[in-house]
Amino acid sequence: MAAAVASSSTSEQAALKAATFQRLHPRIYLERFLAENVRPDGRNVDQWRDVTVNVGSITTADGSSLVRVGDTTIVCGVKAEIAEPELDYPEEGYIVPNLDLPAICSPRFKPGPPSEEAQVLSDRLNEAFLASGIVDTSSLSIRSGKAVWVLYIDATCINYDGNAFDAALIAMVAALRNTRLPRATYDEDTGRTICSRKESIPLRVNSSPLSMSFGIFESSHLLADPTSFEEPLLDTTVTVVLKEGGTLVSAIQVGLGGTGSQDVLMSCIAAAKRRLAEVGSQFYLS
Repeated sequence: MAAAVASSSTSEQAALKAATFQRLHPRIYLERFLAENVRPDGRNVDQWRDVTVNVGSITTADGSSLVRVGDTTIVCGVKAEIAEPELDYPEEGYIVPNLDLPAICSPRFKPGPPSEEAQVLSDRLNEAFLASGIVDTSSLSIRSGKAVWVLYIDATCINYDGNAFDAALIAMVAALRNTRLPRATYDEDTGRTICSRKESIPLRVNSSPLSMSFGIFESSHLLADPTSFEEPLLDTTVTVVLKEGGTLVSAIQVGLGGTGSQDVLMSCIAAAKRRLAEVGSQFYLS
């Protein structure tokens, strides 16, 4: 019994020393792991975290999802409202994606208005939607020039452990695929739109884009699906968005560091296509 207690105490001390070293010298800590071709969470450099997707859990939303990428957890809800279309586009509705990174999800985010990071990610999500043509906005028309649907897609991170963009895109696409809109008719006499409480129709989703992000550390290590510990240490991040069949939607580099060569970008795109072929369809089966 005494030996077991001593062994437990030694293990606790070793874990405490490792945690202290990680906090004081994070870059050296990561370098030592990568020298052995492994990462602090036990993954290989090219290994992705597990992804789980659940849909329909928010009954007050028109569509919803809950997504986990490792420990990063995002809940997403779609709320449909009726509005007048723009004069220049009388038959097109709107899609408004928004990602919230509240203080509750991580110490790195502060209370108050949306952070700059959340706003940038929301803009990038909107660009991915537009480039992939996920929803034909003309299908959101109720009556030309009179009434259209506006889809507010609100994703909230409730636990942050890195790579929020990939997780948010999965959550938003899954929520859209889960969305059902009330059957709506426009009354010319009253100028009002009437929605059925009993009849609803599934939202027409044209594509299901998937995002894969990579971090580049010290211009020599390419890390798939970086964690919140790894992200601040990276030279740059490359995000590749693909849709069905491996069609490239976008490839974005974020950060001051360079990718080193065109080969790095092509390596990211090739790895993303392999990832899409392996698991892409599984995320949106529900």
